[in-house]
Amino acid sequence: MILWASVAVVGLGFLVALEIVARHYGEPGPLTYQAREVIFAPRSGPLLYASMALMMVVLTWRQRFVAVAAAIGIDLVILLVRWTADAEVSDGHHFGNGALWVILGCAVIAVTRRTGAERVLLLKGVGLGLLLVAGRKTGDTWLLITAKTHPTVLDPYVATADHALGNPAWLAGRIIEATGPAGAHVLDWVYVQLAVAAAVVALYQLRHVAVERRFPGHHLVRTFLVIGLLGPAIYMIFPVVGPVFAFGPDGGPWAAAQLWPDTTLPVSVPHPVPFDTITPRNCMPSLHTAWATIIFVHSRRAPRVLRWAGTFWLLATLGATLGFGYHYGVDIIAGVVFALTIEAAMRALDRGWDRAGVRLVAYGTTVFAALLLAYRYLPVQMAEHPWLSGPLLLLAMVSVIRGYQRTTELWDPKPARVRQREPQPELV
Repeated sequence: MILWASVAVVGLGFLVALEIVARHYGEPGPLTYQAREVIFAPRSGPLLYASMALMMVVLTWRQRFVAVAAAIGIDLVILLVRWTADAEVSDGHHFGNGALWVILGCAVIAVTRRTGAERVLLLKGVGLGLLLVAGRKTGDTWLLITAKTHPTVLDPYVATADHALGNPAWLAGRIIEATGPAGAHVLDWVYVQLAVAAAVVALYQLRHVAVERRFPGHHLVRTFLVIGLLGPAIYMIFPVVGPVFAFGPDGGPWAAAQLWPDTTLPVSVPHPVPFDTITPRNCMPSLHTAWATIIFVHSRRAPRVLRWAGTFWLLATLGATLGFGYHYGVDIIAGVVFALTIEAAMRALDRGWDRAGVRLVAYGTTVFAALLLAYRYLPVQMAEHPWLSGPLLLLAMVSVIRGYQRTTELWDPKPARVRQREPQPELV
């Protein structure tokens, strides 16, 4: 209880700090946005229902049916009120308030109607659901801060370094254009609903919580939230907006050139370029790639349908991040290394730090730092020698992947199969 109370106090303090910073820049913070969604149209209805589903892992089946019915009923009533009042919904969904009401209602029930271990378990479920929502709101505020505090971006450095990989963002952009609107709509849906996919895998991992009355030591949500917490800190160090903004149509008058996706950027000595105070500097590393990687990793021990879904989500996310011009190829490599390093640290924290865990986390951190330094200080050399720098980048990423694979096999060895001897015929 003391540990959970401490985490709650630290988390609330962090949200309050972000609220104050956002207010300083004239924008609402995460607490204000979340409070508004109790009544007003939420920005992401599917995310709120995914959060409620995570909360319901601590409930019995009867309680789950009641919670879902209550959430749908509340949404229908609020939708009727909006329709009667002729209230317009812009940049949001018509549904989702009911799910948030149910989560908050369970928090009230836990405090007023539950005692002992049952209260703690229900509060943990509520906290898990609210963490997913708060993570989204916190991320939005972080992105606002990155735009307000960095008047220049380092896109020319990353775009130059991307020559080492053959400019995959430009190639993927042309492929998306060739597929037409159908392919773009599918990838856009996958890109936007990443948190919902994570919730589906997490629900499978937490399916026994209601029976065992306790949470497992490590699950997807923990790594997912830590990535969202630490990633924006890297944005503050390495502000990048992406090719569609820096060199494409979405940058408007701030774009350094109108090159993406038709013409690759020529190799030249890069320099920081000014940009607006609205567009988030959220490219380095690619957190969408990091999250999709974690979904893929955690779906490996799930049924076949979830394994295939995890693979599809990873591949589609890579296609979307590059094809829509939101990221460069070197962002993807950094995102994979970042994700596996965080996942290794969270697993080591759960099972107890040993030499293998310390070595893997230290190695992943070193590789990630080396990538950032290379992108910043050696982009021209990387672009001029792509046949050397490109394979080295891929080798660095593969080495972290292989290190993670070997370490986790050491932590969780597969049971050896016992080979049964065939019966020998009796001699007469």
